[in-house]
Amino acid sequence: MKRFLLVLGFLCITAALTIGGAAVYVYVQYTSPSRLVQGSDIVIPQGTGVRGIADIFRREHIIEEPLVFLMGVRISGLDRSLRAGEYHFPARVSPKQAVEILATGETVKRFVTFPEGLRSGEIVDRINLVDGLLGDVAGIPPDGMLLPETYQFSYGDTKQSILDRMVAAHDDLVTQLWPDRKENLPFDTIEQAIVLASIVERETGVAAERPRVAGVFVNRLNKKMRLQSDPTVAYAISPDKRLDRALTRADLKFDSPYNTYVSSGLPPGPITNPGRDAIYAVLHPAETDELYFVADGTGGHAFARTLDEHNRNVARWRRIRDSQ
Repeated sequence: MKRFLLVLGFLCITAALTIGGAAVYVYVQYTSPSRLVQGSDIVIPQGTGVRGIADIFRREHIIEEPLVFLMGVRISGLDRSLRAGEYHFPARVSPKQAVEILATGETVKRFVTFPEGLRSGEIVDRINLVDGLLGDVAGIPPDGMLLPETYQFSYGDTKQSILDRMVAAHDDLVTQLWPDRKENLPFDTIEQAIVLASIVERETGVAAERPRVAGVFVNRLNKKMRLQSDPTVAYAISPDKRLDRALTRADLKFDSPYNTYVSSGLPPGPITNPGRDAIYAVLHPAETDELYFVADGTGGHAFARTLDEHNRNVARWRRIRDSQ
């Protein structure tokens, strides 16, 4: 009996040491730095289970032995907390740290920027080229409905979600700005304000000029003068895509409600998607008695109160253009 008990005790001690050794081995492997040489952004596709994550981590040199990783995840209790998405893993990250990163759900932040003055079709074209956005858009929104800005997104977000956010951002902005607009403006609705803002946006890329350009157009509207804006002519001739040539004198006579050389008042709709500054400028135009402006050759414009002064500015601009 004594011999049996000794053998049994020896076996129990051996088993305990084996189990303990295995536990130590798993712990060391699970918490030790990996062979990931440099920080890396890694995508965990939607629907990937723990075994699939182990395969990805092994391929990326974050783990060596999937079985050890699976045991570590199970022991940690995080096996049901791992989320899909794109995550950043620093160099030498341990398997334990990698699992904790997945459990936070803090995915890599991506950004896409849309410059002011793009038409909606151009914005959709850019969205379709953004890496990490999935799906298709339901359609191209009318011009003037989208707010050009920088938008943050995560890998796997839909293209339509970006468009929806641009529409919501536009609506939020105009709802915020409209009540504080100047009094006695020559338009009555938000929609008309956006039409004028779209013209201001296309007339100048100089942010500081926008209130002044808006002031000129407000003055012309108040005096029942035609706006005579070249960008409206270009839109009238080519409403579906940007005109790829210079305007001619014949173009100025093109029959369209969008052509403000032949039609009075505002066009029936926006000619582009104006940005925050252009919308604000139209609602808070500069106090000025100027009625004209023309390019000055430096990227800005020369403004005038009278037609004679404007004609001199035009002649100066033509000399600059011809010399260039």
